[in-house]
Amino acid sequence: MRILETWIVGLNRALVALALATVFAIVFANVVGRYGLGSSFAWVEEVARHLMILGAFCGAGLALREGRLVAITTVPDLLPPPLARLLRWGIVIVMFGFMATMLWLGVQFVQFGWNKETMSTGISRGIPYLAIPIGCALFLIQLAFFAKRFVDQDFEHGVDADGDETEV
Repeated sequence: MRILETWIVGLNRALVALALATVFAIVFANVVGRYGLGSSFAWVEEVARHLMILGAFCGAGLALREGRLVAITTVPDLLPPPLARLLRWGIVIVMFGFMATMLWLGVQFVQFGWNKETMSTGISRGIPYLAIPIGCALFLIQLAFFAKRFVDQDFEHGVDADGDETEV
């Protein structure tokens, strides 16, 4: 099971990295084209926006693993450890319910937009809308693997600006 988790986390990280690297490459090329060559592509802004949304949705599960999601820890910190643990399990249930609902609504959103086209690229709007159900599904998978460690506050190590491992 740990091998499957490692594989999914690696795939998730690669997807986020690819989306954000693509954003950087196309925006950089467009800026060079606009100011260096005097012409640019109209579709870059739209594609960059869609890829940033994909990166944000798909990166949420990774942020969860590293303890980087916005959290209010005052209440659990004030409670005795058994009650704090119970509260964190409640948070896991709420996160699961919210993301499951978002997944379901995201699929409906994709179906709604499938027959419509985007402004610049002319592709189906359902394609960029796929970021919602894909990101929510990845979050739910990450949560399923990581729930117990989340409750135990056993977050994974992050990497700082120098490339050194840090505790989060």
